[in-house]
Amino acid sequence: MIERFYLKNYLTFQEAVLEFDKGLVVFSGPSGSGKSILMNAILSSFGFSSGEASLAESSVTWQIDPNYGIENDEINVFKQIKKEKSRYFINNQVVSKKNISLIASSHLKHLSLKDYSDFENDNLLEILDNKATLLSPKISKIKQELQKTYTLFKSKKHELQTILNEQKKVVDLKEFTAFEINKIESINPKKGEYEELMQIKKELSKKEKVLEGIEQASGIFEYEYHVTQTLELLGEESGFFDELINELRTKFDTASERFGMLDEIDVEDVLNRLEMLSELKRQHGSIEEALKYLQKKKKELLKYENIEFEIQSLQEEVEKLQKKLQDLANKLSNLRQKELKNFQKELNSYTKQLYLDDISLMMEQTNDISSNGYDKLHITLKNTALEKMSTGEFNRLRLAVLAIKAEFLTENSGVLLLDEIDANLSGEESMSVAKVLKKLANKFQIFVISHQPQLTSMGEQHFYVYKDKNNTSHVKELQKQERIDEIARIISGDNISNEALEFAKKLVQ
Repeated sequence: MIERFYLKNYLTFQEAVLEFDKGLVVFSGPSGSGKSILMNAILSSFGFSSGEASLAESSVTWQIDPNYGIENDEINVFKQIKKEKSRYFINNQVVSKKNISLIASSHLKHLSLKDYSDFENDNLLEILDNKATLLSPKISKIKQELQKTYTLFKSKKHELQTILNEQKKVVDLKEFTAFEINKIESINPKKGEYEELMQIKKELSKKEKVLEGIEQASGIFEYEYHVTQTLELLGEESGFFDELINELRTKFDTASERFGMLDEIDVEDVLNRLEMLSELKRQHGSIEEALKYLQKKKKELLKYENIEFEIQSLQEEVEKLQKKLQDLANKLSNLRQKELKNFQKELNSYTKQLYLDDISLMMEQTNDISSNGYDKLHITLKNTALEKMSTGEFNRLRLAVLAIKAEFLTENSGVLLLDEIDANLSGEESMSVAKVLKKLANKFQIFVISHQPQLTSMGEQHFYVYKDKNNTSHVKELQKQERIDEIARIISGDNISNEALEFAKKLVQ
């Protein structure tokens, strides 16, 4: 629900602070006092209308889907601010107008315009299925199985189509894949080989200098005896010198042997091999990545070679899933058909209350199956399609659908905003709308502008919108006697009669 709304500098309003309760919240006041402006300001805080207020801020209790990347607070605050341009915030985090309205649309409906979402096939079927479940609980199990099977069917069908598309170019793909495999296998690279060859190349480049240096430096060993003799004459131990000379001799011998072995290596072969490996590194980033690519291409080639078998196997699986879908959809259709007359009867009980003609429901099976089966529901009002209904008829029919749907909703299902839904209705028609809204108010928080005493009297909370002598709009919450006076004003005008007061008291009671 919306707990609080704050408005600053919007058209005829300088400032307004409203604290809201649950249930049916009614706004009334003289024509032109600013009721629609106020409703539009509330909508603008959620990005549903153009934001022209300096500040429009709504504090709500509903939780935001974490997938939007916005952290929930105990009370979430939706806000529109305008300086040079309008900007939108949720919990002080900047969001686009598109995203703030998308987030809010999960919790808030504006019934002023012809929004067909309540009459969408999936929504009507959901209501019908919920009612049918009361008679046949197995319908839930059938629906779950149908949706699970449909998801798998779509996945396998997509997989099959992908392979069929590949089949058309499989000859070229096989040829290209075999070429890619041969290109790497002809080089036959090994992990670490490139680094080893680079080390050999480095050693080859300095081989002559190293061997020449070892030969010249080996002359030190001719003086080994003289050094040992001199140390003994000095009375010094010669052990450290002997160890050093032996270690040096070992290093020279090892180096001579290692560089001597390079005589057997063909420099041209090393350079050619390095060039081939460098080309692989350039193409794939590293020898390891080239080897991974090779394995991937080998798997692809095996897949292309087995494609006919895969196609046949997938075709059989898709046909099997399609048959299962058809069986489940037919079972679901039969159960729905049994409940359809009751659903139509209950809808007509509401349309009768709302002074509408009877509606007709017709269910047909389409050629395309979905996660909801084959069924498509058509709804007409005395043979008039939804698109050709008047706004008043359309919105009252929406109320009838919402009233039935509300039976299966949890409390605090969201917020409904209605702008003068009882305009141009008779007293009886207005009372019928009021009664339906009163019932819906058990599940929704409802904001409604009304010029009729019947609906106004049903409100659990009543706000009065008026203008002062400076043409500035204000809004205040009315208490019991103030409500009676306002309803009497609606009935008889500014000159309130005793009869109007008495009637207003009866309505409130």
